[in-house]
Amino acid sequence: MAADKNVILKIKRQNGPDSKSYWEEFEIRWRKGLNITSCLMDIAANPVTRAGKPTKPLTYDSNCLEEVCGSCAMLINGKAKMACSALVDQLEQPIRLEPLSKFPVVRDLAVDREVLFENLKRVKAWVPIDGTYDLGPGPRVSMEEQERAYPLSRCISCCCCMEVCPQFNEHTGFVGAAAISQVRLFNTHPTGKALKRERLTALMGDGGIHECGYAQNCVEVCPKDIPLTRSIAEVGGEVMKQALADLFRK
Repeated sequence: MAADKNVILKIKRQNGPDSKSYWEEFEIRWRKGLNITSCLMDIAANPVTRAGKPTKPLTYDSNCLEEVCGSCAMLINGKAKMACSALVDQLEQPIRLEPLSKFPVVRDLAVDREVLFENLKRVKAWVPIDGTYDLGPGPRVSMEEQERAYPLSRCISCCCCMEVCPQFNEHTGFVGAAAISQVRLFNTHPTGKALKRERLTALMGDGGIHECGYAQNCVEVCPKDIPLTRSIAEVGGEVMKQALADLFRK
């Protein structure tokens, strides 16, 4: 793209959770290395539509600007992407920006992702440690175990995997690939294993792992290349073993 070209963006806006959505078009000056977050910053600094009409300041989520915090996920030309790593030169214009469709809109491109964090609480996605007294040094973890766990720890809670999952919707209550992968991560931790049974039990009920249709959309869209389908397969096997053990225990 030549330096004298401008960038045209069509942005889906919404004034509040109960307001109707509408589209506005913006035009900004192109520059080398421009990403979507930079475009949004330009628009927020000068909220004037392409037609020259002043408008309300644009609302969007952004923090780290380097694909670590996960907050800037949105639909870019209809696909779930991170705004900070989506380069303008690699996108077809006009660039269409929309909020994630599976989450309640707060305003404009900002959505409420509380459901993910509720799901993480549901599966007890943490290492249980009593911090009321000195426990001494933690358990040793071999290099091989660390290498297996590290890819799972890269999750940034962007919710892209949930956005593209056909099973994650208001009718199923499916917990999604991110929560399942975190179950695998914490169940492999020497101390985290203390809650392994409770985590697997949480995945047996409504919205549990059995509702995964294995569409594999999640692993395709994950910006951190987390092996989500492998996690789903391994945790699914553990859930089945736990279910059978509980059956015979009765």
